[in-house]
Amino acid sequence: MIRPRIIATAFGLFASIAVAQNCAKIDPSAQLNVADGYTANAILNGMSMPRDIVFDTAGNLLVVEQGGAGIRHIVLTEDEDGNPCVASSAQLIDDRTLNHGIAFSQDGATLFVSSMGDVHTYPYDAEAGAVGERKTIITGMRSGGHTTRTLLIPVTAPDTLLISRGSDGNIDNTTVDTAAAKSIIKSFNITELLASTDVVDYATGGEVLGWGLRNSVGLGEDPSTGGIWSVENSADEIHRGGTDLHNENPAEELNYHGVLRDADDNPMKGLNYGYPACFSAWQTNGIPSGDGITVGSQFGGVTGTPYEEVAEAVAMGEVDEFCRAERQGPRLVFPAHTAPLDVKFREDGTAAYVAFHGSWNRSPPDGFRLGKIDFADGQPVAEVSDTDAVTYIVQNVDATQCPNGCFRPVGLAFDKKGRLFMTSDYTGELYVIGGV
Repeated sequence: MIRPRIIATAFGLFASIAVAQNCAKIDPSAQLNVADGYTANAILNGMSMPRDIVFDTAGNLLVVEQGGAGIRHIVLTEDEDGNPCVASSAQLIDDRTLNHGIAFSQDGATLFVSSMGDVHTYPYDAEAGAVGERKTIITGMRSGGHTTRTLLIPVTAPDTLLISRGSDGNIDNTTVDTAAAKSIIKSFNITELLASTDVVDYATGGEVLGWGLRNSVGLGEDPSTGGIWSVENSADEIHRGGTDLHNENPAEELNYHGVLRDADDNPMKGLNYGYPACFSAWQTNGIPSGDGITVGSQFGGVTGTPYEEVAEAVAMGEVDEFCRAERQGPRLVFPAHTAPLDVKFREDGTAAYVAFHGSWNRSPPDGFRLGKIDFADGQPVAEVSDTDAVTYIVQNVDATQCPNGCFRPVGLAFDKKGRLFMTSDYTGELYVIGGV
């Protein structure tokens, strides 16, 4: 049952949540290694798998709780030193199907949320912290495999709703066709969605911004340029030419999608980024027939994917050349299986921050940290081949013990004062990061 605002304490729903009453300190659940010049303070815990987050126009924070609780409404305050802490925390929407996506219209009066199959809207009153009646505007996204549907409404293109949908399984060969509407980012006109009495089908509606994107959970906008970026979770357990490459390949990716406000003149619109046929390299040593493969370059011939048979019949290099020449490569790459789940930019565009959720099938484990990427003139300062493009500012002291006992960052959001907030789903925590 979907309810408007629910006061958590009235129903005893979230008694385990520790709120920073009077800005009392909350100890992080994991031991953190914080880089010089930065701070990482836990300000709320006890949440149920908190994922993506967004600020409303009144400065309150909304959190999607993937663990079956719906949307949480958090009122923030400050201590005597100006440090943020939680004044109150309560359930706003009770809907167990909501699992990740959340966004606001430019005026803050309409809240957008997503389940695996649908996108819904709610009228929203920021001052009252209340929602009205739900309306379903997009459907047809239900599938297996990856279930999150990330939402982004760019500041520089406020009438556009971006929706990212991942693959149905590890290697989903149906995604060679855009009609499958998977491993794709699509754009929709908000005015048309809200005015229509019909529910739009995701597969046939909207426009393709980018495809061949296995699972781009993180979407972000550089507000200084209007550039749209995504972070890619690439494939698991890959083999090429009978060799197991999965521990160090393929790389995770940072991909560029151009400027939406210049939609008619955006050369990046509609490009294919390679999946399921092509992947980016992180560790080049040991790749069979790997001459010409460099860090960040794309290669093919992976078992179970399109062109595998071609790769067996001809030189692997020809398949790799196809991937490099006919598919759009990443702007930066990250270590395999580190699982970037969000990317958010400073207002001045000088840096992007990426939440690396962490690996499940790598030995030793990797990820489980928050990273910073330097930007200039709308692009990363580093080249695609740079394996040191990310500065890690918050990480677990001992990642070999992950995922148990580790924080796992997911959602990121800047408030109006430029402070960075971050969720950790496995530990149920909300952090504020200083020094960004």
